[in-house]
Amino acid sequence: MADGGPVEHGFPHLATVRAAITALYRRLSPDTVAQFASSVVPADVAFADADELHLGVQRVAAGMVRHFRLPDARFVVSFREMRHAANVELAAGPEYFVELNDRFRTHRRDIGAALAHEVAHVYLHRLGLAFDGVRDNEILTDTVTAYLGAGWLLLDAFREDGMSSQKLGYLTPEEFGFVLAKRADVFGEDPSPWFTSAQAYSAYVRGAERARLDGRLPPLAAAGWVGRRRYARERRLALQGRATDPAAGPYRFEPGSPPRVSFPCPTCGQRIRVPVRGRVRARCGLCRTVLDVDT
Repeated sequence: MADGGPVEHGFPHLATVRAAITALYRRLSPDTVAQFASSVVPADVAFADADELHLGVQRVAAGMVRHFRLPDARFVVSFREMRHAANVELAAGPEYFVELNDRFRTHRRDIGAALAHEVAHVYLHRLGLAFDGVRDNEILTDTVTAYLGAGWLLLDAFREDGMSSQKLGYLTPEEFGFVLAKRADVFGEDPSPWFTSAQAYSAYVRGAERARLDGRLPPLAAAGWVGRRRYARERRLALQGRATDPAAGPYRFEPGSPPRVSFPCPTCGQRIRVPVRGRVRARCGLCRTVLDVDT
């Protein structure tokens, strides 16, 4: 939890974020991912100052349990002074103990965000899905929280001005925006009306701009003129048996008859292989997205 200190911006963890989306689709089926088409809505985490603290926390926690489809899980929430926003004890269940930072006693609007991350930890623990290393595993948790419909709360907890700052989670604000935009593209759900933080909305816009680029890279038919021209040059070199530039784009040519090109699916990141023979329609074998491709 960044509290008053500098907030990291940009896309420094994007490779791990992409790997997390791919891992999520590999662990779940597209049909299971589709069960999360509706996000947590603001009413589910509304917390007035007049609400009794512990009853309100248990209500919000129960809402997160329902959202992540953990009907047999029970969360016992307490508060203490700590460096991080929250912590969960990943035991065998069905009872899980969550500690929230003492600051949430008075900053109640962000309790839903903190609990979303911790309940997602339990969800991933039950799935047996984890990355090596604390940092990468936390990035996985943030990414899954956002992609499955609860992470807009984490982005909305981001606030920054000339005097102070606050951010929850390990992703940068723009990376949260990137994942939320990827989700919005799949489910047609725009989270922007839910943001109460102007800084969160701006970060979402920047993340969405970055996410849209994935759908405009060659050999996708929607690629721009510059990318298409670079792709044509690399294809010509590959067909001549000459070395191509690995930095030209995320696509890779493979020899054969006909030769093939592989590229990452803009939805899930799984690599797709298609023949080099002009305009084709390709279907991702992992997330089932159908793409127009011009090879």
